[in-house]
Parts: sequence; C-alpha cells; structure tokens
Amino acid sequence: MKKIILIFIGLLALILGIIGIFLPIIPTTPFLIASATCFVKSSEKLYNWLITHRVFGLYINSFIKHRAISKNAKIISLLALWVSIILSVVLVNIIWVRFVLPVIAVGVTIYLLNLKTLKPDNLVIS
Repeated sequence: MKKIILIFIGLLALILGIIGIFLPIIPTTPFLIASATCFVKSSEKLYNWLITHRVFGLYINSFIKHRAISKNAKIISLLALWVSIILSVVLVNIIWVRFVLPVIAVGVTIYLLNLKTLKPDNLVIS
C-alpha cells in the first residue's frame, strides 16, 4: 500500500513539475525532486525513467549536483513570470488578487535570483 501511495504522490508531483515548466508561479525543480524521491522509494523503473529523461533528468541531476539552474532557465522563468503576472493583474478585476500576485512574483523572483547560476559545462546528463 505504501508503494502505491508513493507512486501516486510521485506522479502528482511530476504533473505539478510539468505544469511548472509552463506556469512560472509553480516551481518545476522542487516538484521533480519530490517526484524522484517518491519514485526512488517505490518504483525503480519510474525513478530511472525520470532521472534519465532528456528534459526532466537535466533539471533534477543538475540541481542535485550543483544546487543551481542555467542562466537561460532563470531568464525565461523571470520573463514568463512577470509577463503572466502583469497580464493577470491587468485582466483580473479582483482587488485582492491584484495585490497578492505581485507579492508572489517578488517572492519567486527573489528565490530564482538567489539560486546559483549553472555554467553550461556543468550540465549533468545521466
């Protein structure tokens, strides 16, 4: 039963990580690491698939080894974050949302800027 629950949580974290690739408010790497953690304890097949995946494996392995993300990832994340936040603030007509979204964006920006920048020669591919 524990194995099934861990697989379910791992798949849920993987889905959130994938969504985070496209929605900058949701962090990608932490969800992918959570997914890998669940899979390593429940399914060797899913774990191996995840860490050797051509996209997800790069996020996980590079972050685990260097605790960093690439300069490109930072730039794209920050641009997508602020474009989506500004667009949402303009389009949403709910006052509290107009205040909360920029606060969240500032928090995510601070987090991203505090991450080390991964040099291209340090990319880790399994």
